[in-house]
Amino acid sequence: MNKEDIAAILANYTFDSFEKFEFQAFGAGLIHGTYLIETEASKFILQEFNNDVFQFPDRISHNQRLVKSQGNVTFLPFQLPLPILNSNNGLITTVGSRLFRLFEFVSGQTIQEITALDQAYLAAKAYGVFAAWGKDVDTDQLLESIPNFHRLDLRFAKLKEVAAEKGSVSQVDQEVLNFYLGQKDLIDAYQKLQSTLPERLTHNDTKINNLIFSHDFQKVEALVDLDTLMSGFLMYDFGDLVRTVACSVSETSQSWDEIKLEIPVFEQLLKGYWGGVKSLATKDETKSFLLAGEVMTCIMGLRFFTDHLQGNVYYKVDYPLQNLDRAKNQMILLKSIQTSKPELEKIWKSVTQS
Repeated sequence: MNKEDIAAILANYTFDSFEKFEFQAFGAGLIHGTYLIETEASKFILQEFNNDVFQFPDRISHNQRLVKSQGNVTFLPFQLPLPILNSNNGLITTVGSRLFRLFEFVSGQTIQEITALDQAYLAAKAYGVFAAWGKDVDTDQLLESIPNFHRLDLRFAKLKEVAAEKGSVSQVDQEVLNFYLGQKDLIDAYQKLQSTLPERLTHNDTKINNLIFSHDFQKVEALVDLDTLMSGFLMYDFGDLVRTVACSVSETSQSWDEIKLEIPVFEQLLKGYWGGVKSLATKDETKSFLLAGEVMTCIMGLRFFTDHLQGNVYYKVDYPLQNLDRAKNQMILLKSIQTSKPELEKIWKSVTQS
């Protein structure tokens, strides 16, 4: 976009004149196009909303308005940057056929992976504090911005359906398929838990890069990327932390021998998250944290492998077999988590006093 395009968007916001501003591309996001806007007095983030990925922008706006109206953000120890209202009292601004949002800029540092154990603790504590803060939000009023996003049983059923339609597959595909179809015990355990867990306000994408740390990494300044705010289980948020933060390598790595669960990181994640939710979590929710990493890793493996069998229709790939490799990556991590279960249970008992 050029300056003229951005000026036309900013004209929809009247709290600042925006007569003089500078802009530049910002961040490394893969979904929304993002720009840093600098005026004489302030900084803002302008984001082009990708409604190919998020097909229900009105649901996202509804959830964000609800959270803002029912939760008092002054009680949070960090910022929760939600879109600034435009002159029409909307969170999303339409220019032509394109959608945009404007946010206040939060100064700090973002990271793609941890470099110290205390970063894992701080990250998990922030997500836990957010979950506890959201206890007063009426989850019955929240809408599904991505339908059935973390339903492990439905993702499992979808893989079975796609595999049956596909018929014969390569030997490599068959090995991965057999592994995921062999996770029936995990699916059953998930469904049993699912019937006992209360619905909570959940972030649903608890990666380390969805937090802004202070410049000295001593605290979390903001929790961002709030498009996936929905009703869900605490297990989802803690599990995605385990999957993404406690894995030795990224989900795109093909270094098969290096992929494993980092148990010391798991321990810090559990200590941090439990520190945030211990006054909130029920007995069944507390139990669910032990299964959470398996659930979320299996979900992502199922999604990657299903997309591979369907011809890469959902996830962007840099090469034809990338979704297969992603599914293998998650398969190895899931094996590592399951093999580590006795040690993880000891940590879980110690931390939660269960």
